[in-house]
Amino acid sequence: MYRIRFHGRGGQGMKTSSRMLGTAFFLSGYEVQDAPRYGAERRGAPISAYVRADQAPIAERGVIPVPDLVVVADDTLIGIPAAGITQGLDAHTVLAVNTDTSAEDWRERLRIDSRIVTLPRFSAEDAGERPYVGALCAGAAARLVGVISCEVLEAAVRDELSALNEEVIEANVVRARAAFDALAEAAQTVIERPDAGEVVAAPDWIDLDLEDVARAAPAIHAGATSVKVRTGLWRVMRPVIDYDHCNGYAWICGSFCPDSAINVGADGNPVIDYDHCKGCLICVAQCPPHAIHAVSEIHAQQDEVEAPGQKRGRA
Repeated sequence: MYRIRFHGRGGQGMKTSSRMLGTAFFLSGYEVQDAPRYGAERRGAPISAYVRADQAPIAERGVIPVPDLVVVADDTLIGIPAAGITQGLDAHTVLAVNTDTSAEDWRERLRIDSRIVTLPRFSAEDAGERPYVGALCAGAAARLVGVISCEVLEAAVRDELSALNEEVIEANVVRARAAFDALAEAAQTVIERPDAGEVVAAPDWIDLDLEDVARAAPAIHAGATSVKVRTGLWRVMRPVIDYDHCNGYAWICGSFCPDSAINVGADGNPVIDYDHCKGCLICVAQCPPHAIHAVSEIHAQQDEVEAPGQKRGRA
């Protein structure tokens, strides 16, 4: 199985690059996984993407801790431990870097046994080249694995960028082809690792004792709570109970309310504590007969002004 990681910064197209390579593998007859890994990163933050390709169905999932190929779109990431670029690198791994620094210098700096290749550069000072680094990385990876033809690579790039205009697509194709051609001497330097590559230990099972109900389902009116903090002032939408449809199962909406702001009235029906209801509307989603609906808090307050004493949402 080929296991490939792409590393770059938000906005450099590593997600798209992995999809280009994944599509190229698929068009070449491989089973494929390709996926990015990132959270709520801002533009410029380190991100990564993964590609697995095999002739057989792929059972592995998740990150790739031991890669066959690591492609780096921005060499300034290499010195950032959180980027995780050197994680799992060994003599089997090929490290491909988009850089102006020579492979020999990188080997001296990193002190690793991995083979290092550098990606072709158009113009390091040309900001116009930056949007195409993803295609450059995909083209380099396709050449390094050596099982993807240039024609298939171009078809994959066009497929992944089909929503863009033809001028942008063609510019990406040119960069992908350039990287593919420039690394001809390094073709097939990436080979499938002979063993499984990934050994992920099963997590230990942890037994957690059940908490007592006073702790697991705290009531806002219990002692040592913030009953005087009127969190209902935060509300934008107000849940309103239609008692004509309510079946009286207050334990359902009351249990799901994260703030215990739904109590049981004297008549056995649920009653919403609007002083502490934050308007999360979980009760709206969980009510089995759909007897709770949401209204604008502004409109609800206007109705209360027009009809004093009749609090919206109460019977």
